[in-house]
Amino acid sequence: MSDFSLRPLTPLDDPAVAAIIRSVMPEFGADGPGFAIHDPEVDGMHAAYSRPGCAYFVVEAGGRVLGGGGVAPLEGGPQGVCELRKMYFLPELRGRGAGRALLERCLEEARRLGYARCYLETLTGMDAAQALYARAGFQKLCGPLGSTGHHGCDRWYLRELVP
Repeated sequence: MSDFSLRPLTPLDDPAVAAIIRSVMPEFGADGPGFAIHDPEVDGMHAAYSRPGCAYFVVEAGGRVLGGGGVAPLEGGPQGVCELRKMYFLPELRGRGAGRALLERCLEEARRLGYARCYLETLTGMDAAQALYARAGFQKLCGPLGSTGHHGCDRWYLRELVP
């Protein structure tokens, strides 16, 4: 049994999730232009992920939100493709299986929402995350899909969700 739990994001989680994103991204050098830290949704995650075709989950441990991640339609992308978005964890949560559990939950929800493929963007230095994506069946792409505006990312992955 894990020492953390997953649950859907609530409006009360917005400040904690924004703080996690703003804490973790600079740790990996992802705080300049072209990174998700500057997306307007960071300050209003619940509203952003309450739209149709979207879902966001938080990871709690000891009564605190320590991470989160979600899916939403890929902006400017092909029909039937979602994007894994804003999946970040505070250091104290890493290495406890939360990444695998949250990724599985997001992919399950993406299937339920009717997506055929899941896309994600990341960057050099996020090695543990990239290893997780590879183990989960994501394939490396040579370039980005869609028009996310995250030109700071230099690694792109795609996974089929349907057999």
